[in-house]
Amino acid sequence: MERVLYVTDLDGTLLNRSDRINPESIEIINDLVSKGMLFTYATARSLVSASVVTEGLSTDIPVIAYNGAFIFQAATGEILSQERFSGEELNAVKHVLCKYNISPLVYSFVDGVERVSWITEKENEGIRRYLSNRKGDRRLRPVESEEKLYQGDMFYFTCIGEKEELAPIYDVFSKDNRYHCTIQQELYRPEFWCEIMPACATKAHAIEKLKKIWNCSKVVSFGDAVNDIPMFKVSDEAYAVENAVEELKALATGIIDSNENDGVARWLKEHAIVIAN
Repeated sequence: MERVLYVTDLDGTLLNRSDRINPESIEIINDLVSKGMLFTYATARSLVSASVVTEGLSTDIPVIAYNGAFIFQAATGEILSQERFSGEELNAVKHVLCKYNISPLVYSFVDGVERVSWITEKENEGIRRYLSNRKGDRRLRPVESEEKLYQGDMFYFTCIGEKEELAPIYDVFSKDNRYHCTIQQELYRPEFWCEIMPACATKAHAIEKLKKIWNCSKVVSFGDAVNDIPMFKVSDEAYAVENAVEELKALATGIIDSNENDGVARWLKEHAIVIAN
C-alpha cells in the first residue's frame, strides 16, 4: 500500500478564527491517526504554542515547528531534527538588527532550557500582544540588555513591527543564501512579522526529512498563505482552503472548504490512506 505523508499548516488552515481546531476536525483526524494515517502539521509556531492551539489533537505524531527549524515528537518534546546557525551567521544577524535598531524576540536554549528572550524596555504593541497570548509560557525570559538578549544557543529570531521598519532587514536577509527570512502580516492583525532562520529551516525541507523518516512515496499538503508556497512545491498534491490567498490557490491541485468549515479534516476523511498498525 502506498505510504502518504499528509501535512497541514495551522493558522488559517486547520485552526479557525478563534485559534482552535473545530471539534469535528479533531474527531476525524484523531480517528484517522489511530488507524495509521501518516499525519503532521507544519507551523511557524513553537511546539509549546502549537500544543495550546491544537489541544485535543492526537500527540502521537511528529510535528514541524518554527517554520521547519525543528521536528519534535509531539507527546514528549523530543527533538527529531534541528537546523542551526553558525557563529558567523549569528554575529551577522546581531549586527544587522543593531544597525536598523530592531529589538527582536530571540529563541534559544539557555543552559539547555528553551527560552524566548526580549528586552522589556523595547516592547511595542505587537510584542505586548505576543506576550499576552502566552501568559504562563515557561519559555518567556524578559531581559534588560542586549548582552543578555543574545545568550545561549540561538536558533530563531522574530521581529514584530510596522512593515516599513522591517523591510530593510528583510531586504538584507532574503538576499543572503545563508538564511531563510520571511515577512508577512499577522493573521487578523495590522502588525508584520519578519522571521530570520537558518537557510534549511523551511517547512519544505522538514517535510522532505519526515518523508524519508517515514519512508513515504508521496506528500499531500494543505495551506492558506504565501509562506505555504514552498511546501506546495514539494508536494505531490496540494490543496488550498477556500479562505486562502489567490496566489496559493493558483498553485493548488484543488480548493477545499474553509478553515471554519473543517476543510482539511473533511478532505482527509474522504481521501486519506491509512496504514494498518
